[in-house]
Amino acid sequence: MKKAKEIFGFDDKWLVIIGIPVITLIMNAMMFGDIMVNDLRFFITACNGIGFVYTSVFWLVFRQVVLFFAERFPKTQEFKKRMVFQSLVVLVLFFAIKSALDPLLHPLISNKVGNNLQHNIGMTIGSLLVTFLVLTIYVTAGFYHQLRKTLVEKERLTKENVQSQLESLKNQVNPHFLFNSLNTLAYLIPEDPAKAENFVQKLSKAYRYILEIRERELTTLAEELEFLDSYNCLLNERFGDNLRINIHVPEEAKQLFILPLSLQMLFENAIKHNVVSTQKPLHIEVFVEKEDRLIVRNNLQPKNQEQPSTKIGLENIKNRYRLLAKQAVEVIVTQQFFIVVLPLVPASSIAKMQHQLVN
Repeated sequence: MKKAKEIFGFDDKWLVIIGIPVITLIMNAMMFGDIMVNDLRFFITACNGIGFVYTSVFWLVFRQVVLFFAERFPKTQEFKKRMVFQSLVVLVLFFAIKSALDPLLHPLISNKVGNNLQHNIGMTIGSLLVTFLVLTIYVTAGFYHQLRKTLVEKERLTKENVQSQLESLKNQVNPHFLFNSLNTLAYLIPEDPAKAENFVQKLSKAYRYILEIRERELTTLAEELEFLDSYNCLLNERFGDNLRINIHVPEEAKQLFILPLSLQMLFENAIKHNVVSTQKPLHIEVFVEKEDRLIVRNNLQPKNQEQPSTKIGLENIKNRYRLLAKQAVEVIVTQQFFIVVLPLVPASSIAKMQHQLVN
């Protein structure tokens, strides 16, 4: 059998130690009020002594009944069934115990109490009410414990699910980067093998950054911009002046945090879905607005036939921000521009987010 503390959700030792004498005194004051006034000594010794025996036996026996049925029907959906069986057993045991104890204990106080039927009925009803009051305390405590346990388990599963989703989304970044980089390399090899070789060297440097930050949920904007500078060199190998990048970020904003590779993925999306040519150069701008919003904006000139897409980039960024930082990524599309607004996370928020993911 499980320990009582595990079933009730609390250690009822002090409830038993304090509850039995307190209930004894209250019940005796209700049932033997006239004796308490007229013969206090007899009330304290005989009445309270006998009442203590009754209360102790009832309490300890019915406590075991509650334990038995709580373990027998532990599920929330079995609560009604447990209450029905438990109440029936308590009623049967109550009268069985009373029938056994009355002949032994009642004669000790019969000269003061007598055998008044009305008084005996009142004592029985009072004893039953107190019995079910005590049982209610146990049942309520057990129900609260089960509810709290269920909520904690639900919260734990939710956090594990969030962590799992976040890890899955982070793992999508590397294949996405590699997929698009190989597409770029495929364009370069037939056009200019020398450029392709240079591209591979710079790709290796960029990929080293990915390996270094793969365990991080966030990185500083300064680090991300440093990587983006290397990545832009790869883009310039192919597009030259057809791709025009303007990055203007104040120094204070570079100490804030951002999702790793988010800027690179947004650049990939802009190039993949828009025309980049001499007649239609693609402009990509990166700047800060309101101190904690990083704006990535490109002019909108959709391709007639787009390259195959993994459909991961922007949704990956949205989901990672939602799961990790509990913040939304804004996407604004106008006739002229495609704009993505990334929240910048202050260092003070990092510890709190990590605590939420771990606990």
